[in-house]
Order: sequence, then C-alpha cells, then structure tokens
Amino acid sequence: MKKISALLLGTLLFITGCVQDSNEEVLQNDTTEQETSIVPSYQLSDENYRMILPYKTSQARGVIVNQMANRVDIDEMEEGLRRLSKEVYDPNELYFQEGQYLDSSTIYSWIDELNPVVEKGADEDTYRENPRYLSHILEQNYMRHNEDQTVELAGLSLGIAMKSVYRFQTETGGPYYYENISEQEMLSQANEIAQTIVQEIRQMDGMMEVPIMVAIYQEEEQASPVPGNFVAKANVPGGSSAVENWQSVNEENILFPSTEGREKYYDDQEIVSSFGNEIAQFFPNYVGLIGEGFYIDEELQKLTIEIPIEFYGKAEVLGFTQYAYGLVQEMFPNYYDLEINVTSSQKVESLIYRNAGDETPTVHIYH
Repeated sequence: MKKISALLLGTLLFITGCVQDSNEEVLQNDTTEQETSIVPSYQLSDENYRMILPYKTSQARGVIVNQMANRVDIDEMEEGLRRLSKEVYDPNELYFQEGQYLDSSTIYSWIDELNPVVEKGADEDTYRENPRYLSHILEQNYMRHNEDQTVELAGLSLGIAMKSVYRFQTETGGPYYYENISEQEMLSQANEIAQTIVQEIRQMDGMMEVPIMVAIYQEEEQASPVPGNFVAKANVPGGSSAVENWQSVNEENILFPSTEGREKYYDDQEIVSSFGNEIAQFFPNYVGLIGEGFYIDEELQKLTIEIPIEFYGKAEVLGFTQYAYGLVQEMFPNYYDLEINVTSSQKVESLIYRNAGDETPTVHIYH
C-alpha cells in the first residue's frame, strides 16, 4: 500500500501542478484571518477526497507516533478512519483536511485525564488492575465549499485508539509486564471516553452544531506484523452531545500464513501458501513470504504480499518478477485488490498490483 501510495502521490503532485493554472478556485477560508485557500477541481477518483491547498498539517502533528507503538497500527488507523468517514461525508461533495481543532497539548491532556492514574512505586497487581486503555485520539476534518466562496467545517471524525495489550514497568529500567484487555472491557471504557471527548468538543467555540463521527480502533500488540482494526462507530448529529446507537464494525487484518488465517480463511491461506511453494521450486534464494488480508464482513478486500529475496543482478529481478506475474494471473481471483512487493535487503525491487475487477496486473520495476 505504501508503495502504491507513493506512486499515486507523485502523480497527484504532477496533476495538481498542472491543474492550479486553470482548474482551481481561489476561496476565502471561513476564519477571522480570511486566509486564501485553493480547492483543486481535480479528483483522483470518486473514492478519494480532494484536499484544500495549501495543505495544513494536523494541530496535533506527531502525537500519534509517540502514542502508538506499532507503525502498522498508525497507518491503518489514519487510513481506516478516512475509509469509515466516506460512509458519512461524501467525497464528491466534501474536502479532507487534517484535524485543526485538537492540538497536541489538548490530546496529551485528555489521554492523561481519561486513563487510570497509578501512583509511582505501585506494585504489579495495581498496574494490572488499572491499565491505561486509551492510546490516542485522531481528528479528521471534512470541509464544505460554499457558494459565497468560503470553506467551512461540515463534519468531524474522531478515531479513538484503545489498547488490546497493556505494556508496563513497575520501575524505571525494570522488566516489562503485559496485561491483555478483552474487547468487551475495552469497548466499555471506550464508550465512556468517547462520551467525555464529545462533550468537551461541544464546549469549543463554533462546534455545537457540527456532526461528529466517532470510531473505536483496537490496537494490536506492539510486535504484531499486522495492524488492529476498527470495531465500533457512532454518529453524533449536530446539536447533540450524546454518543449512542453504536454500530459494530466488522473489519479484520489477517496474517498469512498463520494459525488464525488457516482457521478463519482457509481457502485464502491455501492460495498464498501455494503461491509461495511455486516460487520456492524455481528460485533457490527464496526464504518465505508474508501476506496480509484485509476483510470487511468476512469478505477479502485487499491482499498484500511481501516477498523478501536476495538478488545478485537486475536480470534475476526481472526473471523473478516475470515468473511471479504469471503466477498471479493463474492463481489469484480478481474480486479483491492485490499488491505484491518483491524486496531485497537493500530496497523494494519490484511491485505487482491489480485493482479489484481488473483482468491483468500492473508491474513496476524499481531502478
């Protein structure tokens, strides 16, 4: 995904540079400072939000990296919240902007206030009985372009990251301990946390009538090769401070090969394993692969595979990629997105990807 995103970003920057001369509108942002904003009229697809320029980074930039220990969780939370937001805020009508209302000090303060307090020097049992459930609060803004050439906040999304495993020390430099947190316990705490956060936001200037979508993200453990997932969401209409009518979010990220993959999605794991076995027959430097399946309502949406292999020349890269390309066409159904990254110890060597519904994959060889 990261590699595809990088390619798309390069394309976007090129297109945006071209479009600014003729297809963008200069708007006055709806603030007291009346900043000049540019709204690109070009949209990559109906599934992607356009973004207001100049691009504004989050007021809490960097907090998520300090609060969430697993990089894959960080990426999934950001992308997943935007994905869930599409069900509430139409990408064809609204524009995306990183959060501008919750700054770093506010989020750090809320995280400390909303987690249990344990006094220094407490024993192991006390820590286990009072885990820090809340990791992070992610804000995303969705903006409306008005007829009077202003931009205003049309909706706000909040992602609340909750731990599945609490990692703690009883003394500085001492050993780490781990306490598992059940999903039921996590959701109970998340409900109270979400209610408090929404009430705090409603007290901010101009935020009483803004719709808010709240989504609960359950992190994976720190060393997990696959991310966690969103488990619940709720819509809070403008004028309301009550977070209720929670809906379950049935999303999963599954590691292949794994015991969980075999038990839950046997057929998919068999395809991934067979793909690896075919490669192993012809390439002696192959040591294995890592697959990740993203599921919504138990239906595979995207399969990502990383193949680490040691190459001794560009001809080997070309030959391997050509062989893998043929296997993709023979073995993998096309009802889901597929991405295969061929890597060496130094870099990504090649990329094979196919969007759902496409008959043939696209290949990129990195130089």
